[in-house]
Amino acid sequence: MGELKGAFPQKPLAQMVISACHQFHIDTVVISPGSRNAPLTIGFSNHTEIETLSVVDERCAAFFALGIAQQTKKPVAIVCTSGSALLNYYPAIAEAFYSNIPLVVISADRPKHLIDIGDGQTIRQENVFENHILFSANLVENEKFKTRNSQLIGEALQIATSQKGPVHINVPFDEPLYETVAELQEFHFPHISLSSLDNSHINYDNFSKIWNAAEKKMILVGVNYPDEGLHKLIDFYADDKSVLILTETTSNLYHKNAVNSIDQLIFSLEESQLQDLKPEILITFGGMIVSKKIKQFLRKQQPKHHWNIDERKAVNTFFCLSEFIQTKPVDFFSNFNKLILKKESNYQQKWLQLRDEKRVKHQQYLSKTVHSDFKVFEQILESIPKNSQLQISNSAIIRYAQLFTIDKTNTIFCNRGTSGIDGSTSTAIGAAFANKNQTVFITGDISFFYDSNALWNTNIPSNFRIILINNSGGGIFKILPGPKLTNALSFFETPHCLTAEHLCKMYEFEYQKAFSSESVTEELKGFYKTSEKPKILEIFTPSAENDLILTAYFKYIQ
Repeated sequence: MGELKGAFPQKPLAQMVISACHQFHIDTVVISPGSRNAPLTIGFSNHTEIETLSVVDERCAAFFALGIAQQTKKPVAIVCTSGSALLNYYPAIAEAFYSNIPLVVISADRPKHLIDIGDGQTIRQENVFENHILFSANLVENEKFKTRNSQLIGEALQIATSQKGPVHINVPFDEPLYETVAELQEFHFPHISLSSLDNSHINYDNFSKIWNAAEKKMILVGVNYPDEGLHKLIDFYADDKSVLILTETTSNLYHKNAVNSIDQLIFSLEESQLQDLKPEILITFGGMIVSKKIKQFLRKQQPKHHWNIDERKAVNTFFCLSEFIQTKPVDFFSNFNKLILKKESNYQQKWLQLRDEKRVKHQQYLSKTVHSDFKVFEQILESIPKNSQLQISNSAIIRYAQLFTIDKTNTIFCNRGTSGIDGSTSTAIGAAFANKNQTVFITGDISFFYDSNALWNTNIPSNFRIILINNSGGGIFKILPGPKLTNALSFFETPHCLTAEHLCKMYEFEYQKAFSSESVTEELKGFYKTSEKPKILEIFTPSAENDLILTAYFKYIQ
């Protein structure tokens, strides 16, 4: 069991949960305050082999834990009291569900006889996340249910680990809650037989025959963890003239013969060009795709064969899925690459030539662009130190990032599971806590202020950096054509006059600000240097001009 620090909860059910987490190698627990979860709080905080972190706001706590799990690829537990506290976990749970991130939700609850009788801080907690959870374990505080409880806890923790997603363990406690004992009991949890991935059904010969006969093939990569082995396997296709590789900022794959800015390439293509770009075979893997343009294109110009590779679930993003290949991408390509032949074709070269032409125009436009969101992105991305972790918020921010080439030594992350703005800062802080490399978070103002409680966290490392692009409202709604056609733009864009300066004082961040291209360059010079406190650089951009500059950009690169 390892050395223990002292007092532990007297309640056997709390001891069982704590013991299970330790036995299943959960070594990080994020706790939010409360009384009903006191037995869990006491037990976890007194276990020397489990690191406990305190975050008050449950929504922030869940995203903070998600950021840690994102980096470690190990389950992280979150613990809260009963009632509405639990519901604040839901946005992060949905993100974990769609991003395949292991999150163990442990909620204290009232016993059943106190639910729906008017008792305080009670809601119906059992199965409350059923639409976005891999497993729900509803425990009972009764010695007669000891075996059942241990089976449910063991199954939940095994599923979180093996299937990479969120699970919920609901733990009812009757009073008293604070009694302690000197020792933690030993518990043994049965290992549940979970179905393992069977790759024997994959007909590589048939796939290779179809592939070798085609002259126009496309590989599209969504959200993807950095993986050197997979990177080398995909490099094989970069030298095949019949294959066009499309990656995104969040793909963490780089090659000189890949298209890394999809919208830049296809935004202004005519119908005949789009027809020519249409692949015969499309292979997709990784998580969500950011580019709306590629989704529109492939839904209209559907390939004859769409093969989606994923070890968990099929994703029919383009409404033409022909084969779901249930395996790890690295395993598929390890086998597939032995059977395929490179084919003569002008498919890749034609589109790489157009990509290069667009890149030249991209640089020409930037060279004469005035201070704006677009120009600021060029300055920021050129300033990021090598081997940094870059966290990017959603909405317009990730879309701007998609238009630029980012140094391949950096790793890129974004909450694309649900694409929400609600927990981006908290996630970035969790990732910074877990990853000791320089972490830089680029965010927009609405996302930042929405999640400002994220800064209410004593676990923020001093090398954490936030670059806040403040354009005084939701800039994405000026880019989208729909909102401007209504008389309710202010409800979409939500203009404001907020700044981060006072938040920095309150939460002890160093604060810098910039209002022009010249001042951005100046403020970035020492921004990443070692400091005693984390830093925020707030860059103010012209709200009325940003969308006009971006629209003119796409017109210029046509």
